[in-house]
Amino acid sequence: MMNASPIKFGTSGWRGLIADDFTFANVRLAVTAIAEHVNSKTKNATILVAYDTRFYSEEFSQLAVAILQEHKIRTLLCETFTPTPAVAFEIQRSKLDGAINFTASHNPAQYHGLKFSSADAGPALPEVTKDIEARVARIIAKEGAYPTSPAVPSGGVTTEKVNLREPYLKRLEELVRFDALRNAKVSFVTDALHGCGAGYLDRALAEHGVGVEALRTNRDCLFDGTGPDVSEENLAPLGKAVVDSGAAAGLATDGDADRFGMIDRDGTWIQPNHILALVYDYLVETRGWKMAAARSVATSQFIDAAAKAHGQKTYQTPVGFKYIGQLIREDKIALGGEESAGLTVRGHVPEKDGILACLLVAEMIAARGTSLGEQIRQLFKKVGREFWPVRENLHLSDEQKAKTVKKVAVDARTLLGRKVVSMDRTDGAKFSFEDGSWMLLRLSGTEPLLRLYVEANSAAASAKLTGEARKWVLES
Repeated sequence: MMNASPIKFGTSGWRGLIADDFTFANVRLAVTAIAEHVNSKTKNATILVAYDTRFYSEEFSQLAVAILQEHKIRTLLCETFTPTPAVAFEIQRSKLDGAINFTASHNPAQYHGLKFSSADAGPALPEVTKDIEARVARIIAKEGAYPTSPAVPSGGVTTEKVNLREPYLKRLEELVRFDALRNAKVSFVTDALHGCGAGYLDRALAEHGVGVEALRTNRDCLFDGTGPDVSEENLAPLGKAVVDSGAAAGLATDGDADRFGMIDRDGTWIQPNHILALVYDYLVETRGWKMAAARSVATSQFIDAAAKAHGQKTYQTPVGFKYIGQLIREDKIALGGEESAGLTVRGHVPEKDGILACLLVAEMIAARGTSLGEQIRQLFKKVGREFWPVRENLHLSDEQKAKTVKKVAVDARTLLGRKVVSMDRTDGAKFSFEDGSWMLLRLSGTEPLLRLYVEANSAAASAKLTGEARKWVLES
């Protein structure tokens, strides 16, 4: 009898190390629980199964199809690697009952993952993932071990295959003003980081007469040995290609193409936080969407300032795109985003879309005729101050972790020699100071890691606040 390994859904699905906790046995367990959940909600359900370019993606997908079919659920299987936003759009377009997507998004190569989306096309909400986790526990208790059936036939499963590229690219034509891009006669470099964005972002630009050079479009399960994250370090090759080619910008998508990465024409990596405010401002101006913005508690308040300049408010959510997705469904916002490089816009999917983000930034550069750096400086001027956010991961011992939890539980009036004007416990502990700067501490529930976020009105002030906050935590 095997000891059960619980399936835990984080802010965006369940992820684990391949062959350690992300195994065929655990995938069988997770998909069985999902199948039971789906059948408890819907009769004659149809579920889409999708996957990214990671190691063993096709095999995990075949197993999922076999399990769903055993539970009398109709299955559609993507015939090739498919971006998460295209999966979300297909749920909406074909009115599916949900999707199982095998992806670990931007995580390093040794990880795999599973995202479950409900019929509303967004990441499953906490009540759904809690139900799935509870069903996993019940299956183990009832069976006394992992379920061992069904087996995937040697020739693979028989099911309807789908390719989501054409309908999704057609949808992008309704959201992006490709004529503005074409007329501006600008060129771009795209970087798929060996992930699902290949053949989507580059093709959307090329098919509309925009000059494009595409990097890292081939499958590489090791992702150059780093991982498909749109970090400054990982996008260094993109920065070099932009400068060498004289392109207007570099546009990147992560492993499953739900996150974006931006390089300015001089090779500078641009913070996602700054992009969110810029794109919101541009959409309100060009689309006439006089509507609120939304961001997670850990995201820069630059977007708040941009919204205020347009006479609009900003919704603040816990970390996790599912909360922003809810506001999109309710048509309450023009744009919602997170500092971890995710955004979506009004009338689109309630899910992060890195491909759309890149195309909107390209359109914005073409229409405004200025670099991203210049546009950021202009928006700082327009809102009357600057915003320079920083994020750091602090590795703590269990003792330090426990002490930090105690310290942040106190509603301090002063902290780090600054007057605290407000406290926010939406997700972690956020201290806002008199000068408009702030600090957020969020402890990871799964590892001895503390995420530290700070923001001040200059890069130097942010660096100083980060250093003081780090010292305060580590001295605890």
